[in-house]
Amino acid sequence: MKASEFDEKFDSGEDITEFLDLSRASRPGHLLKRVNVDFPAWMIDALDREAQRLGVTRQSIIKMWLAERLEARQ
Repeated sequence: MKASEFDEKFDSGEDITEFLDLSRASRPGHLLKRVNVDFPAWMIDALDREAQRLGVTRQSIIKMWLAERLEARQ
């Protein structure tokens, strides 16, 4: 299939997944690395309360807040 045909199918909203090799798909810049961070107990308690209020995990709230702060600096 030519790239122009592929683009037409995509642009018209057709399902193009059959034309993709998803076994080789990657998300550049999304390689995960594990880090350990020590927080004071009061901070963990506050994080847990806010995470519960938002219906997310502690890890999710930390990642969301860090991402917001880093994006604001760019």
